[in-house]
Amino acid sequence: MNMKKMMVLTLALLCATTLLAGKKEYIWPKGRMPDSQAQQIAAMTDISKAPGFKAKDWTRPYLEWFEAPDPAADNDACMILISGGAYNSCCDVGLIDKWHKELTAAGIQCVNLVYRTPRPEGLPIYQSAWEDGQRAVRVVRSQAARRGFDPEKIGVIAMSAGGHLSVLLATSSQTPAYGRIDAIDDIPCHINWAVANAPAYVTTDGETGTKATRDGYGADVSISSVFQFDEKTCPMSLHHGGKDPYSPNGSTLIYRKLREKGVPAELHLYPDKGHGAYGLERALEFMTQMGWLGPLAPEEKIMDRYASDEARERVVRQAVWPEGKTPDWRQAQCQPYMEWHFPKERKSRAIQIIYSGGSYQGNDPDGFEVAPVRRFLNGKGVTVVTLKYRTPRPEGLAKHTTAWQDLQRTIRLVRSKADSLGLDPERIGIMGSSAGGHLTLMGVTSSRHNSYLKIDGIDKISCRVAWGIGIYPAYVLRDGFDGHNTNGGNGEDDTLAPEFSFDLDTAPMLFLHGDADGYASMGSVKVWEKMRAMGIQSELHTLALRKHCFQRAATPGTGSYNWIERIWDFVQPFLY
Repeated sequence: MNMKKMMVLTLALLCATTLLAGKKEYIWPKGRMPDSQAQQIAAMTDISKAPGFKAKDWTRPYLEWFEAPDPAADNDACMILISGGAYNSCCDVGLIDKWHKELTAAGIQCVNLVYRTPRPEGLPIYQSAWEDGQRAVRVVRSQAARRGFDPEKIGVIAMSAGGHLSVLLATSSQTPAYGRIDAIDDIPCHINWAVANAPAYVTTDGETGTKATRDGYGADVSISSVFQFDEKTCPMSLHHGGKDPYSPNGSTLIYRKLREKGVPAELHLYPDKGHGAYGLERALEFMTQMGWLGPLAPEEKIMDRYASDEARERVVRQAVWPEGKTPDWRQAQCQPYMEWHFPKERKSRAIQIIYSGGSYQGNDPDGFEVAPVRRFLNGKGVTVVTLKYRTPRPEGLAKHTTAWQDLQRTIRLVRSKADSLGLDPERIGIMGSSAGGHLTLMGVTSSRHNSYLKIDGIDKISCRVAWGIGIYPAYVLRDGFDGHNTNGGNGEDDTLAPEFSFDLDTAPMLFLHGDADGYASMGSVKVWEKMRAMGIQSELHTLALRKHCFQRAATPGTGSYNWIERIWDFVQPFLY
């Protein structure tokens, strides 16, 4: 096709989609809406609360189509936007506007669903909205060809009560919410993915329409049985604030169910955040990783991306133990040491200690699990200490024993030198990957427990830390104490390993974990749940389709590529 014809076709498409955009499209034939109730309306609150609003003119739920994406960016996908409002209103006017602008820019056709509110009388609080939701998906799918998107690339993004509705649509499409009305109802109502922000009413202590009365905890608190998790259950990205009264445990329970069914999923939990929608960028990374925003670009090696030490001023190596005084010394093990990496331009008095994984059989302080983050943080003006701990596993002792001893001693040494270097001994964090992630959990949860007897004055110094970062920590659950988790860590009996004390100095953590990791991401999730129960706010991100060592090579635009930015987001409050 020549350039002139292409321009004419593009102009015609733009004109056609402009005519289709912005039109209010009723989803039910007049007079045939199921469970119609006189007190209900279908209007966003900017309309319903405006002067002169007439309820009688707004009784029918509808779709509001937004402009089509730029043809050059079009990804053949559509997303249904769903407001929250406790099933009493559709109140997220600002969110709908934000979502449609950012998703349209990403090449996605957007459409807003305005469902019936307030809650229906004599029915479950979600019933009329669920009916409207299933019908809306069918109407949207019926228009795929006319509007230029793939009928099997339909997603939903929603908030709060809308998040609850999105989970219903994602997990229970094979359960009819209403009886057949017309031929539209012969079209499937499953969706292909969902982004659920702060889904409300998920746990049984709040499923009747209240905040979680016991914060989502309790031996008799579980996930609401309304969610069927049928064979059409789709991949999901779950986003929740750690202090949301509509408990974030609802999202962790949904995530566990998705893992039980083998459905790819992401879970994003934000410390100290209340009820709200967080991390649209993470949702876009999820959709990129899943291929809904087009084919994945080639993966790039992280060691190539962070290859330079130009931000480092100098490096100083230091022995961990005085000669001849290493506890539980084993001849077969390597000699432990630590290195100080000082930035050229120091911008923080904090110190980040980093070490690698390696199954407690080996570890590399200069490899892909350590060097990129060290270089990144040096570039941000942060002092980094790397640790080479003793490996392989010590004969006759638990696999982590000598590494834990080396870590506790390293923290004490760093504390002892901090003041003299102009650094802050109370701003020390630790970070490790895989077995190093397990070691981080030992350092974070068990600093009050001695791993060795004192050998000198250094050992009188506390080895507590201010924060921890666990990158795909291994051996966290009992069913994977020495290797891969046998059933994905999804069972109720898959409890936390006994070596983590969770003492009174337990520090907040950031967890980053591949959803498809054989060292199950449920280990990170269950530690997050335990810490929240203790009143400790931590952060967690799982990454759909990604396995162990997810960062070694990754595609631009995915969470596995941008993972160091999550570290930077997390540590900043501790740095200054």
